[in-house]
Amino acid sequence: MKLKLTSKTKRGIARILLFLTGFYSGCLPHAHGAVTKAEHPNIVLILADDLGYSSVGCFGANPALVRTPHIDRLAREGARFTDASTPASVCTPTRYGILTGRYCWRSSLKFETLPVYAPLLIEPTRPTIASMLRQQGYLTGAIGKWHLGYGTAKHVDFTVPLVPGPLEVGFDYFFGLPQNNGDVTGVYVENHGVVGLRSAKVTPSVDKTHYGPPYAGFDAPRRVESENMVVLGDRALDWLKTTTPQQPFFLYLAPTAVHEPIWPSKTMTGTSKAGPFGDFIHDLDGLVGRVLQFLDTNKLGENTIVIFTSDNGGVLPFGSGDKNPSIRKAISAGLKMNGDWRGGKHSVYEGGFKVPFIARWPARIKAGAECSQMISLVDLFATLSELTGPNLDKGTRGGDDSVSFLPLLLGRTAEASRGSMILHSAKGNFAIRTGDWKYIEGSAHPDVPPAQLKRAAEEYHPQLYDLRIDPSESKDVSAEHPELVAKLAKLLNESRNQSGSRQIAAANPANPSP
Repeated sequence: MKLKLTSKTKRGIARILLFLTGFYSGCLPHAHGAVTKAEHPNIVLILADDLGYSSVGCFGANPALVRTPHIDRLAREGARFTDASTPASVCTPTRYGILTGRYCWRSSLKFETLPVYAPLLIEPTRPTIASMLRQQGYLTGAIGKWHLGYGTAKHVDFTVPLVPGPLEVGFDYFFGLPQNNGDVTGVYVENHGVVGLRSAKVTPSVDKTHYGPPYAGFDAPRRVESENMVVLGDRALDWLKTTTPQQPFFLYLAPTAVHEPIWPSKTMTGTSKAGPFGDFIHDLDGLVGRVLQFLDTNKLGENTIVIFTSDNGGVLPFGSGDKNPSIRKAISAGLKMNGDWRGGKHSVYEGGFKVPFIARWPARIKAGAECSQMISLVDLFATLSELTGPNLDKGTRGGDDSVSFLPLLLGRTAEASRGSMILHSAKGNFAIRTGDWKYIEGSAHPDVPPAQLKRAAEEYHPQLYDLRIDPSESKDVSAEHPELVAKLAKLLNESRNQSGSRQIAAANPANPSP
């Protein structure tokens, strides 16, 4: 008599075999290469907004100011990456880079972010993490901040179907905000349309947004901005409840915290000694806790990868016209949101790119592990691709700039996945890292108005830093190492001039001699 095994039973047997073949000893089984279909893990990617490197406990936040028990739990039960960087120091290009595995400056967006009424930035024909995983049999969902545009018109009409959008680049379901907290739309979007849209009537509101202009006045329910984190959490759990054990799932969860304007929920207001900004961090941690509780309750945690990170470094206050008093208050209270890294969001310095990165997968990742190797968030495409089947090095289309760090994820931390990595500031200033050396090209995109460069004038000249002995980028050593500057400038140009940099980035030695 033949014994019939369900998909759920097969996945359970696979996990037992993984344990028996080496997990108990900390020597992870087949630590490099794709898992079988039966082993395919669920994947939850949580991408916080503007969360600096040291804004959570497991990356150095003072527990007297903010408490992040759920994020800290991820670190205890998974791997903490201490040298993870975003490809850009501002949100839209990082989100593009994560989903496509391609640097955003290769697209039509050369600097800054997309306006709220911009068309879809990702070409529907371009592979994304979502479309790649869907081809591998995954159910895919995106909940939260989108900020990658809709449709094809130069000025998107939100009263008609928003096509193409998230569903056309690989997601089976989408619910979220078009741009940010307080954006002029004031609405949520679900799949192809504005939630609750009653008509095409548009009546500009007398209420002004945080940014100055009035709300657009669509004939639809207005978001209550302080409830965004709760609403997104509810929607994420509702979507997770639609999943089944027979099909692995991928959830791209992009909370609005802690992007300004700072609007913590009623539940979290007053819970932090760092003021409203700290309360908003608590909202973020609470969302992570809700996801973990769902996985625990439904016994999905063992074979689910939960990745937590941020789209860029934290915002630093500036000038008397700063609209972020909550951030200024948190810093005054002692919160070092970007740790000891120089700069923050928008800048070309490490504080703009360095972000917390945690990956938990109890079936395969050793609890409490730590990796100090350099990775870029653009590498998630290649890593998840290699994990689930397609091998980009064998000609699979997509992920032009993505280098798999699967060996690092699974414990082989002696291996370096990347030799070089390109960084790009909000104004288009390029930098390149090879190991501990960082070269800053020192020029903005030519279309940036000169007046916009005055605030960060120190960024716009060639610079070289040795991050091993000078992690805070306090001493420019370019004059001492002209040959290295020339070598890195050449490598940057070669990487830019190719259609993709994966082969160059993986092959370049991690620490070139000065």
